[in-house]
Parts: sequence; structure tokens; C-alpha cells
Amino acid sequence: MPADDSVDELDSFMYQTVGHQIIVSYAECMGLPLFRRRIQGSTRHQTLNYKTTPGDEVEDMFILLNEVKRQIPSITAVSSGAIASDYQRLRVESVCSRLGLVSLAYLWKQDQSLLLQEMISNGILAITVKVAAIGLDPAKHLGKEIAVLTAHLHKLKELYGINVCGEGGEYETLTLDCPLFINARIVLDEYQTVLHSPGSIASVGVIHPLAFHLENKDTAISLSENDKTSDSSLEKKGSVFVVQGDFPQRSEATCQSNSETTNLVEVRDDRICISKTKKDDIFSICCWLQDSCKTSAGSHEDLAVVLKHIESQLAGYGFGWEHVLYIHLYIADMNEFAAVNETYVRFITQEKCPFGVPSRSTIELPLLQVSLGRAYIEVLVANDNRKNVLHVQSISSWAPSCIGPYSQATLHKEILHMAGQLGLDPPTMRLCNGGPSAELEQALVNSEAVANVFNCSISTSAIVFTIYCSAHTPLPERFKIQEKQDSFLKQTRLLHLDKGGKCKILDPIFLYLLAPDLPKR
Repeated sequence: MPADDSVDELDSFMYQTVGHQIIVSYAECMGLPLFRRRIQGSTRHQTLNYKTTPGDEVEDMFILLNEVKRQIPSITAVSSGAIASDYQRLRVESVCSRLGLVSLAYLWKQDQSLLLQEMISNGILAITVKVAAIGLDPAKHLGKEIAVLTAHLHKLKELYGINVCGEGGEYETLTLDCPLFINARIVLDEYQTVLHSPGSIASVGVIHPLAFHLENKDTAISLSENDKTSDSSLEKKGSVFVVQGDFPQRSEATCQSNSETTNLVEVRDDRICISKTKKDDIFSICCWLQDSCKTSAGSHEDLAVVLKHIESQLAGYGFGWEHVLYIHLYIADMNEFAAVNETYVRFITQEKCPFGVPSRSTIELPLLQVSLGRAYIEVLVANDNRKNVLHVQSISSWAPSCIGPYSQATLHKEILHMAGQLGLDPPTMRLCNGGPSAELEQALVNSEAVANVFNCSISTSAIVFTIYCSAHTPLPERFKIQEKQDSFLKQTRLLHLDKGGKCKILDPIFLYLLAPDLPKR
């Protein structure tokens, strides 16, 4: 909420504050504790990828959630209503990552027309508290229920291309009732209309609440047994907490991480193998250890040495991890995946990659049998920073999240490098049912969702498909996998062309590899 109660709207890139006077009643309506904080920071870090910045308004969210986590330790996730705003999503993800929380964004990339109707159908009563778009008149449209404005919003979409859910800042809403309001609903009795830019093509107006009351519901629904928590804090249902506190100082995690990467096992130079190739402004570096089975404690120890050596090689060219587009990570034992990932994140961090972390695939290969050590790394490097990285860490229904320091895809000079995709069901992050062929289909669905963000389709624009199949998969099932792949790409291509997609269709190369094991069984 604003530092000054008399202020309705802050000049904020991050927060909506119109109607903040009413939010205090949410605790009683929901029967849950409400934590609030006065926004002290401002928009200091304005680039898309957020970096911890003392005094930035994002740090207010960090302080608030840190206190919530302290009082209610059982909380493990944060849910946000991000639909299309990378700016806000990335900042929520940054805070969650620092606090060890999971970001949930189940509205992400949903069709806004369907989403609007679904919210209305599920009993969300929301009114407009701000309008700021052509065709939305403060005198006519402020204080109106979204259900009443739906037809008008769709008309404005056809005329001017507005976002029907207001994702472009066309309007903002305040919820007065919803299924989570188990005790009472809010009734806005009186409000004042405040105009910010009267007379313009798109007048901006906000609501200033003057009076409201709560209307008790006939039947109060208690939390189910599955939803209850043992935290003593939740016994104070309906309580409101105002969180104080100063901005945190710059994190020392980076310094600690750097010191960790220097404490490595000494390895003779003649055991470190390296291979380099170069084509135009792109080059690759491959690195592995010889005879690692004689001295190494495991894949993670090998990986630390290899990553440190690649880091030195990059520095020798005047580059760093921020120049890496893609990483192929091969390990000798997938059972060590967790330990390997812990080592990986010590080297490749958000701080070292201000333009976005590289995309990655991880596969088990019989490396020891061919004297390639326990960890084999291939990095693809560009000699510029002209890359566009898609990194969504939030769990959603769109595509599987990438919580670790690797991204879903990296675009560089019209070539899209996509991370390895498994047959994961995005909202649950679990392997789908139905066996290998169903997993392949889901992996292709996930890949298509990622490709669509870059306005392309894997069915028409793919250059190379590399399909890794577990060696444990029976032969008949392998044929089903290929049939499923062919039918999926054919159907997707037809849908893409029906929607007016580009007519030029590339003829991709298909590479099938049997791998001893994949990251998730």
C-alpha cells in the first residue's frame, strides 16, 4: 500500500494501489491473516531482467514475503496473477528465488478472452477502479462490474486491439467477492471519481473509495482438512499485520558463490581435455576429464573442474557465461543429477548472466566406457550479446518451468536454441501418464508452446530435432514414438497454416539417440 494513505495511485511499474483502502477487509472476508507493507521504494531498476537493487520497490515485496515466511514457515509458494507481463513476472520470480519460494503463475499466457469469461463464470465479482484506454470513459465505465463490461471490452479489442483482461494497463479492477471470500462480501457504498488527464483521447480516471461495508454470507465455508495448516500464526484468522523494516543490503550470496568455485580439487592439466570449433561469430568449447574414475568422487566433482576450466577459457577470449547460448550437459550417472545441479548453479548464475542464463539439455551417456570422464560439457558461445532469452521460473499451465539457472529457449540471429523438454504436465510438473509415446507428445506440446512465444512453430520452422529415448524403452514402443511424432507435427502444421502462419516449411533433420537414462523417470 502507498506510504501516504491519501494517495490512490502510485507512479509504479510494479504495483496497483487504487482501492487500497478496501484491502484491509480481505482478511475478514477470507478468514485468513493479511500481511501488508507501505511501499517505500521507487522504480530504480527499470531493465527487464531484475537485479537486486536497494531502494527499489521490488525490495518492499522481498521484506514483506520474508516476514510472512518467518511467521508462517509452512508457506512454500507465492501465487501471482501475471498473464503477459514479463516485467512483473520476472520480479516476482527474483524475490521467490531469493527466499526459496516457488512462484505460481497459473494465468500465464492464457487466452485473455477465455480467461475473462472463466473468472466471471467462477463467481469473481470485480469492478473497475481505474480506466486508461481509448473507448473507456471514467464517467461511464468506472465502478462497473467486469461481467457488465465484457461485450464492450471485446468490441474495443476489435476496434483498437486492447487487452480484454487489461494486461496493457487499459483498466484495473478490485475484487469485491469471489469463492475465497467465505465469510463476507464487500459492498462499495460511495466513491469519488478522480480524473488524471481529462479531455484527452484516452482519459485516465480512478476511484477514491469514500464508504464501504461488509455483507455477511449465509453459509461460511471452513477450510478443508487438506488446506489446514498447523502454523500457530494461522490461528489469528482475519488478523492484519503491517510489516515494517528497512531495505536489505546487497546480498553476499554472489561473493560466497565465487569463493565456493575456487575451492576445487587440484587436477593436472594433462587430464583436462578440450576441443574447440568455430564458425563465423559462433564457437563451441567441449571439455572433459580423462581417467576421472580413478580419483573423482562423482560426476559433480568432475563437473566443477570442467566448468572452472571452461570459465577460464571464456575469460581468455574476453567472454563470460553471459555469452553462452546453449549448454549440452552429459553425465555418467543420472542418479547424481541433484548433486550435479548444485554444482552447476554455483558457476552459472543470474548475476553472471545479466542478459539471461543459457538454455540447457542434460542426458546420461556411458562416458566412462569411452574415457570421457563422468561429466562432459559442450557450450555454444556467441561473440556478442545480441541474444533474447526466455526464462520462466513460475509454475503455470503454459509450459514446464525452469526453476534452475537455465532457460526454456535462447534466440540469437534468427536461430532459436530450445532447452531439452520432457513429457511434463506443466501445472503439476509431473511426467504425464500413458508411457513413452504420450511423454513424447507432451514434450512436443511443451516445445510448441515455447516456440509460439517467438512467433514460430516447431512444425514449420524446426531445423533439427534431437529425440532422446530411454534405452529401457521396448522396441515396439519406439516405433509408436516415431508415429506419434509424425502425426503431431502434421496436425500442428495444419493448425499453424490455418491460423495464417508462414507458408514456408523447413524440412528438419531428425536425430534419434538411445540414452541410458533421462533426467526424470
